[in-house]
Amino acid sequence: MQADFDYALVGGGLQNGLVALAIRGRRPAARIAMIERGTTVGGNHTWCFHAGDGRASWIDPLVVRRWPSYDVAFPSYRRRIDASYACITSPRFADVVTATLAVPGSQLFAGATAVDVRATSVVIERAGRTDELTARVVVDARGPDRGVVDECGWQKFVGRELELAEPHGIDAPMLMDATVEQRDGFRFVYLLPMSPTRILVEDTCFSERAYLDITATRDLVEDHVRERGWRVQEVIREEVGVLPLPWSMPRPRVSVPIEAGYAGGWFHPVTGYSFPLAARLADEIAALDPERVDVERLRPPTDRHARQLRYALALNKMMFGWYPPDQRWHVLERFYRLPEATIRRFYALELTAMDRARILIGRPPRGLSLRRALRRESRTTRFEERP
Repeated sequence: MQADFDYALVGGGLQNGLVALAIRGRRPAARIAMIERGTTVGGNHTWCFHAGDGRASWIDPLVVRRWPSYDVAFPSYRRRIDASYACITSPRFADVVTATLAVPGSQLFAGATAVDVRATSVVIERAGRTDELTARVVVDARGPDRGVVDECGWQKFVGRELELAEPHGIDAPMLMDATVEQRDGFRFVYLLPMSPTRILVEDTCFSERAYLDITATRDLVEDHVRERGWRVQEVIREEVGVLPLPWSMPRPRVSVPIEAGYAGGWFHPVTGYSFPLAARLADEIAALDPERVDVERLRPPTDRHARQLRYALALNKMMFGWYPPDQRWHVLERFYRLPEATIRRFYALELTAMDRARILIGRPPRGLSLRRALRRESRTTRFEERP
């Protein structure tokens, strides 16, 4: 087949950025096209991952900061977990991915909308013009706004990266500070210290409603900053997100074109941490030979992911269906009492049978409502068949 490109990557977010880097690491001469509707790749995000999740060397250029440990805090329990935690920012991501595409034979189509995605071609619209790009391999990873979930809760957040007038004194990321007032579901504050005086403060809810009141949530961030006595010198940036936390969704499948990222169900339905899953799939896609495309090689990792996903969907059904909104923090508090290795494998969706038993065995977390569980019995945990 004569084609314009070896790979056409539809969407310039985390998943396809990692696919591009993984391909370049394996096949330096590969011709890669990336179609992104925004003006640049990566959007406005901060991605983090736990120790061991970023195992490939091609990930290292993306990392802007690593910490040897992180904290969690609940009303009756606090813990420092001695495990590495790493951060990737959109500006670094955009720089690295754009440089990867800035080689002869490859091209970034920014400001372009994919209007028709096929097995070996993509029709794009850009600046009022329609073009068709052909490729040996097409990867569709257009994000969480394409309706891939059925029944779900929502992870909603507003984060502000702040430059402070004095050092903040936070020496490790705070992944969950659930000692704050509970509202709109399970609420916690996330703190990411980027430098002695720069910090990301994020207010997050696991809610049954998709609506996010950005102004009110921004006010909660500012309240938290004031309570800590921090003086803000400058607001560097703000990020906002509403992500699905499903208990029912289509099963990931092997298909042509390849469905990846949120579009293909490659995300963590309980935590929203997509990085380890995106990196794993990127490695698998990069291993395909574009000259003799055999997508059936993706079946074993897809089936493994589907098995892990089914368990995670059941946990979401339990958390949203069995616990009143203001009691959900008990579920997470109990989870963070587990061994560090189990916690890491959970975030990476690489749970062993023993891990799954550890999470569910024993006395249920406090706050369980039997009446609520029975009332929500009709909420099923299932994979839907895709058309």
